[in-house]
Parts: sequence; C-alpha cells; structure tokens
Amino acid sequence: MPTTVTMPRLSDTMEAGTVIKWHVKEGDTVATGDVLADVETDKATMEMQTYDDGVVAKLLIGAGDRVAIGTPIAVIAVDGEDASSAGSAKPAAATAAPAARAAASADAPVAVTGTVVMPSAHADTGARARISPVARRMAEELGVDINSLRGTGPGGRVIKRDIEAAATRKGTGAVAAPASIMPVVAAPALAPAPAAAASMPVVAGPGSREVAVSGMRQTIARRLVESKSTIPHYQVSMRFNMDPLLELRKMLNAQLEPQGVKLSVNDFIVRACALAMAQHPYFNASWAGDRIIIHGEVNVGVAVSLPAERGGGLVVAVIRNADQKGLRQISLDTRALAEKARTRGLGPEDMMGATFTISNLGMYGVDNFTAIINPPNSAILACGAAVERPVVRNSQLCVGTELDATLSLDHRVIDGAMAAEYLTTVRHNLENPATLLV
Repeated sequence: MPTTVTMPRLSDTMEAGTVIKWHVKEGDTVATGDVLADVETDKATMEMQTYDDGVVAKLLIGAGDRVAIGTPIAVIAVDGEDASSAGSAKPAAATAAPAARAAASADAPVAVTGTVVMPSAHADTGARARISPVARRMAEELGVDINSLRGTGPGGRVIKRDIEAAATRKGTGAVAAPASIMPVVAAPALAPAPAAAASMPVVAGPGSREVAVSGMRQTIARRLVESKSTIPHYQVSMRFNMDPLLELRKMLNAQLEPQGVKLSVNDFIVRACALAMAQHPYFNASWAGDRIIIHGEVNVGVAVSLPAERGGGLVVAVIRNADQKGLRQISLDTRALAEKARTRGLGPEDMMGATFTISNLGMYGVDNFTAIINPPNSAILACGAAVERPVVRNSQLCVGTELDATLSLDHRVIDGAMAAEYLTTVRHNLENPATLLV
C-alpha cells in the first residue's frame, strides 16, 4: 500500500501550508529523514521530512500551492511497490481531507496514519507503533515503552521529541498525556480579531504592482492587530551609558577570538534583561483574564528578520532559561537559532514559550523606536543603536556612547512605577557589566 504524504502541522497555530520548493521529483528514492520540501507555515518557512523509505511516486501539488493541514500532497511507494502504479492510484486520504480541514480550522491537532486522515486523539492504539529509527534507539536506551505513546510525527509516527517527553514524564512521575495533543499554554488564546473597519478602496495608479501576501505575513498582520486591539499598550523609555559595556566587550572578544566566540551587544542586553526579570517577576508574566500567570522559567524571545528568499517576515527565537546562562552560551544559542531561522527554518520548539521579547534594530542604525507586544508576553524591549553623543559626566561635557531603549507594556499587568524600576535594574546591569559575568 503506498504512503500518502499529507500537509503536516508544523506549528501550534498552523491551519494551512504553502509548498515553497520541492526538494524531490517523481521517481526519486528517499529515506527516512530526507527533506521533501520547504513549507511556509503561519510562522516560518520550515523543512518537511519524510518518515518512510521508498520512491516518490507522485507530487500532488505544485510549488506555490497552499493547502489545508491533512491535504494529500505526495505519494511514496514503499516496500518495493511499483512507483508508476502507486502514483496512478487515487490517494485514500483525499476523501478524508475535508474532515482534516475542519479539524484544522478548530485548532484540533491532526495526525495521519497510513493513508487515512483522523484526529490523533482518537487513533487506534491497537496497531504496532510506527517509530523512526532514531526514536527507537532512544526509547531502548531510556527504557520507554513505545507502544504506550501516540506519535506527533507525520502518519502518527513516534519521533525523537515524543521519546524525550515520555522520558521526562517517567523521571518526574507525571501522568502521561497523549503525545499527539499540543501543549497547553497557561495564558489563554487571544480573543478573536475585531471586524475590520470599513476602509476606502485602494486605487492602483500607473506603474503599481500587486504582491501576494504570504501566509506568514497574514499571520503577522492578524496577531499585531489583535495585540494592539486587545492589550492596553503604553511605553516607558530610558537611556543607558554603554561605554563600560563596550570596553568590557572589546576585551572579552579579544580573549575569546581563538575560540571562535564573538559577543554582541545584544547578548549583553539579553543577559541583563533576563537577570532583571528574575528580580521583577511581573515582567515574566501573562494576563489571564481573572488572574496573572507568573511563569517559572525566564525565556527571552529574540526577534529575527528572515531574508526574502525564505519568504521574509519576522520570527521570535526563544533563549530558554536565559537567567541561568552565561554570555557565551547566550551568544551561541542566539547565533544558532538565527542561522537556523534563515536557512532551514525554526521548529515549533524553537519559537514557543517566550515570556519576554527583545527587538533590536541598532545594527540597522536606528536610534530609537517602539515595538508591539508579542502575546502572551506583558512587555517587549525595543533597542536602538549605541551612538556617540555629547553628554555631561562628573559635571564635565564630553563624548559618550549611549543607547535608547523603550519598553512597550501591558498596563493590565505592569504599572508605570514597576516599569521604571525594571529599567533601572537593566540599566544598572548594563552600566556595570561585570555583574553580567557572574
């Protein structure tokens, strides 16, 4: 029986995906782990891998086509099947695709088992578990019973992250939830976007051209409108003396150069903000209607712009437990995530769980700006460039390097005095950068 590859759910909010580029053609031999295509989700352009060995019998959609989760997009002939006959067979999943689309629109995670699309929470667990070779070896090493798991990979396959999650639950004694169910964030989802106000029709003048709006750009637009419409924003700014930090950074980079490490100003800012968040917990919190959730981990999101060849747009890469990491590790994590975002694409695990966000446009020569909060965060810090200015220090006029930073805040969670206290702590950390080394 040929395997029908369907559009997978590659992010927690994805409802449809666009195949930007096929990396295979009909007749190609593929193995587990090979990249079939680049898929644009609502958050990023990501690689879609195959979890079967076989031959690509048929590509059912073309590059640029956008389809709902669960829609058949390719057929793979497995177990020595004839590719031509497998490619001519009608995919069995096609009859179930409307149900998958309905489930996707309701944000219900959908998995594909064999060639039938079904909600994974109701999948038949009597069959022998399908599992990737890497996950099988890991399960054997960690003593995880794979038959008790429901996989989150395509086709309901048990993959590496399912084994890791099961091993963690086993170690903590927690009750195992079905692995196919997306994790529940403590803060509730945003309210539906308000109806768009009537606007004047746009008349295209001479020389105008239309540019198709990508799925990611549509999601950015929707989330930003929701954020500004539902969160009472206000801003608080402060200026930091960067001379001590730049002097320390220069010394450290000279010493770390043989090791291939180069600390950026943003690495210091991430560290300073993370330590301040641990000291001011409401900056590590989310509004939840009748309560405020103060998160247990300090996870700093760093905004990363994507190149045009990957669809453009903006993603937020997450530095987890940033308050517990030194400058070197923060630098390595940030660079690795930025490189992954701009080449292969970030996975859901790379973008979920931020509790505070930093947007830095200093490298573009921007002096100052304000940013829109990234829900369910309660604050975002917008950082400009460190620039030389005439300043007064010790009652003397001199030239100093300063950086303007502006917090955008959720007034339901953070009051003005709290914002001032937080920025004062961040300023102390940055103007006394030796405190960031311990």
